[in-house]
Parts: sequence; C-alpha cells; structure tokens
Amino acid sequence: MQMHFEGSSSVTLLFDFWDVHGPAGMVLSVFVVLLLTVFYELLKVWKIWLSERSSFPRPAPPSASSSAEALGSSSALAGTPSESSLGPPDLGATPPARSWLTHSLQTCIHVLQVTLGYMLMLCVMSYNIWIFLGVIVGSVLGYFLAFPLLSHF
Repeated sequence: MQMHFEGSSSVTLLFDFWDVHGPAGMVLSVFVVLLLTVFYELLKVWKIWLSERSSFPRPAPPSASSSAEALGSSSALAGTPSESSLGPPDLGATPPARSWLTHSLQTCIHVLQVTLGYMLMLCVMSYNIWIFLGVIVGSVLGYFLAFPLLSHF
C-alpha cells in the first residue's frame, strides 16, 4: 500500500462495499465524508452544551475585601475556605434521575464522537487527497456553523 497522498479517483473507504471508481463516485464520497465531519463537529458542540447545561453552579471566588479581612483576623485559618465549601454543591438541587439521564446521553454522544472520529481518521489514511480535503473542509465548515450556536443557548 502506498504511503503518500495521491489524487486518484479510485479508492476503497472503510469497508469493501465503499469502493469508489470514477469521478462521480469520488465527488459523492467526498460529500459524504464532508457531511460526516460536519456531524462530528456538531456532536462536539452538543456534548459541550450538555456539559454546561448540567454543570453545577460554582461558588463565587472570595472578594478582595474578604481576603483583606482574613489577613487582619487573629487566626490564619479563619479566612480560608472550609472543606465543605470546596466540595461539590448539594446534589439535592438536581434530580438524580435527570442527572443520570444527562450523563448517559453524554456517554452515548462521546462514544458516537470517538467512533466517528476514528472512521474519519481511517478515511484520511486512505491517502487520497480528495478525501483528505473533504475532511478538512468539513471540519472548517462544521466548526464555523456549530460553535456560534454555543453562544445562543
């Protein structure tokens, strides 16, 4: 097998049945790979969105005035946060069933994202320049379309 990129219009991608011969098949294959890459980027955004949505609120950092008061106190430990304030917030704020469901959905998205990522990597490893460009353009297009969606949620 060759170990350099070539611009041929015949290639076998991922499976034996995805055997491309001719320019029309190559254009269709590049388009499919491009769509898979856009979907990969959308999965990344969806996973980040779910993570932000399900994350617990973080305690506010101490202000400058409270640290000045802590320095003036008789005990050096009086101004430091206790172990209980450093731990995770009360789990009673989020229903456990919903938290479990969200975590299960994040796990499924992660598995799908990793699988799709490895499949795209194997497509690139076909060493076909057109497939490689399809993955690159799909990644750029997917990032361009998907990541602005994070600010809208």
